[in-house]
Amino acid sequence: MTDMRLATFNLENLDWSATHQADFDKRRAVLLPLLSKIDADILCLQEVGGQKPHKHSPREYLALERLLSGAPYSGYFRAATVRPGTSTPADVHNLAILSKWPIRQARQIHHDIVARWSWPRPREQDVQPAPIIIEWDRPLLYAAIDLPSGDLLHVIDLHLRAPRPAPVATARGEGSSKSQIEGQFVAAQKREGQALEARLFVETLFDAEPDARIAICGDFNADEYDAPTRLLRGGDNELQQGARALSPLEERVDSQSRFTVTHAGKPKLIDHILASPSLAAAWRETRILNEGLQDEVFAADPVLGSLHAPIIATFTLQP
Repeated sequence: MTDMRLATFNLENLDWSATHQADFDKRRAVLLPLLSKIDADILCLQEVGGQKPHKHSPREYLALERLLSGAPYSGYFRAATVRPGTSTPADVHNLAILSKWPIRQARQIHHDIVARWSWPRPREQDVQPAPIIIEWDRPLLYAAIDLPSGDLLHVIDLHLRAPRPAPVATARGEGSSKSQIEGQFVAAQKREGQALEARLFVETLFDAEPDARIAICGDFNADEYDAPTRLLRGGDNELQQGARALSPLEERVDSQSRFTVTHAGKPKLIDHILASPSLAAAWRETRILNEGLQDEVFAADPVLGSLHAPIIATFTLQP
């Protein structure tokens, strides 16, 4: 038997610069004990920044390297995203998967299954505004991990777009109600469209291996009732969808502790770990480390630690 701890954690814009080393040291002093408490065998991270060692150098994962230096995860196998169309990280909101065990295959997915599309905007009086291209803000990250039990674990790390309106210019200006309404619709298309792409990728894994052990981890920017979460799960519940439904392991935490962010005093569950039936059958425990979590509306800047709570799911896997 193999015990496995799988976790997801939004690091809240992890960044570093030589001119703000003291600020980074303060964050690291808060994050390291939390990372140690997570004690994951496989850790999915979101909001990892990329930094330039010199002004004209390509971006690298300098903040992540400094965060993990000397920490238990420093020797883990690693997969991480790059800005689509390049070989280097984006400045913000990259994804990373850290694994104690070898990563057999890793790839990022960005409009590989669901194509970009053009949304024809409504006319404004006698003017036809230019259409808007719907494109994901960032890729999702996939890793196939060799477990010591001999099994293969498929892990998808994602960070869907926040539901706040996308910037849309209108004749009334970007701050107008019409701009906000259309921007909200654009944001929803981006968020739900990428959830669709992730779920269709899961379908390809099931096609190749009906009993595949699959986990989708990350910041969905959606609660358990929102459309992106339902898309990723494969329906409203496992009974409706049968063998391909993904189980929300975070919902197995008691209701008082079932939140990963606090917004204006309201607890919200927007980070998730979804598991395929074969993986969910090996589930043993889920914990959300949200004690002392700051309210994201009222938190002082700069944020020490993160405004998201990590989720840890523990499994006992049979060979």
